[in-house]
Amino acid sequence: MKAEIMVRRSVLAIAFAGLFAGGAYAQSPDPTPQQQDIQSDKKDIRNDKKDLAKDRADRNADQRDINHDRRDLNKDRADRNADQRDINHDRRDLSKDRADRNKDQRDINKDRSQLASDVKQFGANSAQAQADRKDLRADRVDRNKDQRDINHDRRDLNKDRADRNADQRDINHDKRDLAKDRKDRNQDQKDINKDKRDLHKDRKDLRHDKRGH
Repeated sequence: MKAEIMVRRSVLAIAFAGLFAGGAYAQSPDPTPQQQDIQSDKKDIRNDKKDLAKDRADRNADQRDINHDRRDLNKDRADRNADQRDINHDRRDLSKDRADRNKDQRDINKDRSQLASDVKQFGANSAQAQADRKDLRADRVDRNKDQRDINHDRRDLNKDRADRNADQRDINHDKRDLAKDRKDRNQDQKDINKDKRDLHKDRKDLRHDKRGH
């Protein structure tokens, strides 16, 4: 009798366990294809938003680089133009100092001829010869000063040319950077436009899947 009761209880327990398992299975069925599509659409939309935010950040960073390159380019052009003005000024100074030096040299040559003539005519210690020697010394001082100015002008000219050339190299570098950053910015804008289209399409797919047709 006891064995029969035990068997009945076991059978009832197994039956209840089956009912509970069936109920739990019924409460958590596999997602339908429509639900899977909706979940996939939502995931696509999240990814589109992330891509859009990243591409916008890249585009904005490239625009900041472009603005920075423009400022550098404008500054280097201003420096280059200032150096070119210095070069032009140095050339004028150099030309003037050479003209002065050449004039002084002609005066020296003239003084030498006059000194030789006065020595021959009036004697080596004559007043005329002493005056000629004084003029000769003054013209040599002027000639030497003009030569120092010429040397100084040459150094300035070489330095300003080196600065101008360095500024031109910077300008060329800035132009390359600017072109590259503009290309990157344009590509990022294209990516943004594509992301917007993808987002629009995925939202449309989500609405379609929610309606179920």
